[in-house]
Amino acid sequence: MKRIHFTIICLFTMGFIGNASAQLPGLTGQTKNYISTGMPILLIAPDAISSGMGDAGVASTPDIYSSHWNNAKFAFIDGDLGFGTTYTPWLRNLKVSDMNLLYLGGYKRINSRSTVAASLTYFSLGEIQVTDAEGQSRGTMNPNEFAADVTYAMKLNDELSLGATGRFINSDLTNGQQVSDGSGYVSTKPARSLSADLGLYWQHPIDKTQTLAIGGFISNMGAKLSYSDDDTKKEFLPTNLRIGGRYTNEIDESNSVSFLIDVNKLLVPTPPVTVGDSTYSKYYRNMTEYYNTGVVKGAIQSFYDAPGGFSEELRELQFSLGGEYWYKHTLAARAGYFYESTTKGGRQYLTFGFGLRYNIVQFDLAYLVPTTSFSSNPLSNTIRISLIFSLKPKQSTPTI
Repeated sequence: MKRIHFTIICLFTMGFIGNASAQLPGLTGQTKNYISTGMPILLIAPDAISSGMGDAGVASTPDIYSSHWNNAKFAFIDGDLGFGTTYTPWLRNLKVSDMNLLYLGGYKRINSRSTVAASLTYFSLGEIQVTDAEGQSRGTMNPNEFAADVTYAMKLNDELSLGATGRFINSDLTNGQQVSDGSGYVSTKPARSLSADLGLYWQHPIDKTQTLAIGGFISNMGAKLSYSDDDTKKEFLPTNLRIGGRYTNEIDESNSVSFLIDVNKLLVPTPPVTVGDSTYSKYYRNMTEYYNTGVVKGAIQSFYDAPGGFSEELRELQFSLGGEYWYKHTLAARAGYFYESTTKGGRQYLTFGFGLRYNIVQFDLAYLVPTTSFSSNPLSNTIRISLIFSLKPKQSTPTI
C-alpha cells in the first residue's frame, strides 16, 4: 500500500511531461512552458516494437498496434486475424510495484480492401492511501484510467489507405473522494469523453527490395475532461498530430533493415506564461481564458499561439528516430532516440529492442535509457514486454 497525498497522483500520471516545478528565468528561449493535458497515457507507446525504435511508428510496418500509431496501416496488415498484448511497468525506478499499463488489441480482415480492429488500454495506479495537507488519513482508493476503441481501415488504392477510430475514455483518479483545491474541498467524479482518430498511410515499392512509406495521423480529437462540477477547469485531451516515414531494404533473403522518423505536435493551445506581475500570451490573459478555449479553436491556435513566438512553436515539436534489423524474418534488433525540448518537458532518451517470431507467435522486448538528468521519466530503465498472435501464418495481402 502507498501512502500519498492526492496531488502526487497527478504528478505520477503526468510524470513524463517533466519537472514542472522549474523556475521561469523570464520570457527567453530557455523559458519552460509545458503543455499539460488530461489522460496523458493516451500518448504512451503501447508496444515494445515502436518503443524499441524511439517511439517511431506512424509509418512503421503495419502490426497489431497500428491503432495507436496510425490506424490506416491496418488496411495493409498481413494475415487475416490476430491479437496482441503489452505489459508496461510504471515508476519502477521509484520502487513502485503496483502501477502498470496494460494494452490489448486485435484485428480482423474483412476483405482485400478493409480491416476492422479494436483495442483496450488500461492504466492502474494501484492502491493508494490518501492524506490531506495536514497528513490526516482520508482513506484508500484504487485510481485507474482506461480507453476502449474500434477502428475501420480501408485501401483507397494499391498504395494508399485511410483509417478512422472511435474511442471511449474514462479517467477515475479520485474514486469520487473530496479533494482539496487550495481553498477547501470539492467533490470529484470520473472524467469521461469520446474521441476520434484519423489516419492516412501510403506505401510504395521502389523496386523489388526497397519500400518507402509515409504516414499522417491525428489522434484523440474529442471533448475536454472534467473531474468535478467546476466547468471552468476542464482538461484538454492530448490531441496529437504525428507525421513520418519509413525506408525498408530487403538486402537479401535473410537480412532486411528499416529506418524511421516521426515528428509529433500536440494540437493543444500553449498556456500563458506568468513572470512576476506580467502574463505573456497574445490569446489568453489568464488561465481561466485558456481553459475556456474551445477544442477546435485551441487546435488551430496551437500552431501560432506560443508566447515565445515561432521559435517556441518549433520547440514544441518532438522527434523520434528509429532503426530495425530482421534476420530471416525471425530475429529482430531495434534501436532509437526520442527528443523533446528542455523547455517543453525535456524527455530525451535512447531505446533498445529485441524481437523473436516463430510461426504464429511474436515476442518483443523494449528498454528505455534516459540521456538527461533534468527530466524524470516513469519508464526509465524499464523493460516492456509485447506478445502477438497471428492466428493464420503471415502472407501477402491481395491488392485490388
